[in-house]
Parts: sequence; structure tokens; C-alpha cells
Amino acid sequence: MAGRIIGLVCCLLCAFPFFVMGIYNKGSMEPINFWSGDTSLKDKVKDVKGYNKEMAGLLKKCASFFLGAGILLLAFPTAGIVLLVFGCTVGIYLAYRVYKGILGRYS
Repeated sequence: MAGRIIGLVCCLLCAFPFFVMGIYNKGSMEPINFWSGDTSLKDKVKDVKGYNKEMAGLLKKCASFFLGAGILLLAFPTAGIVLLVFGCTVGIYLAYRVYKGILGRYS
């Protein structure tokens, strides 16, 4: 049972920054970066408000994924681990594709 709780806490620690960035950067005047330290977005993004709204939605979906995986880890550890592996491999690629679509719409 301790391993299940540790898995849940780890997933919550992963979800928390995504929720914070999604909530507090939604109304920012600076574009939300997908990769840390990317300063080229200021020149690319034309509609910062719309871009940030969609990026905040993407970040909240990522946070919700980690939250769901943590709850699944607590109830069914094997299924939770499979979901985490899927999310940390294919999920990153899918999030990147969604990000590129958002960037293409607002640049």
C-alpha cells in the first residue's frame, strides 16, 4: 500500500506545476512557453491572449492526465504504471503535436 501512495504523491507532484502554469499564465501578456527558456515566441505569436488560453487548456489536460494516472495507481497499480508509461512516451509526442497546432494557428 505504501508504494501506491508514493505513486499517487509523485503523480500529484507532476500535476501541480501544470495546473499552476495553466491557471496563472492564462491571462499573461507573455506567451506561455512549451519548452523552458524559449524566447522566440514573442516574435512568432500574434494573438497572445488566444494563444495563452489554448496553451492553458493543454497544460490543464496534462495535469488532469497525471492526476488520473495517480488515482489509477492508487486503485490498480499495474494499470496506473501502464498509463504513466504511455503518457510519458506517446503522450509527450501528442502534446507536442497539439502545441505545434496551437502555435500554427496563432502565428
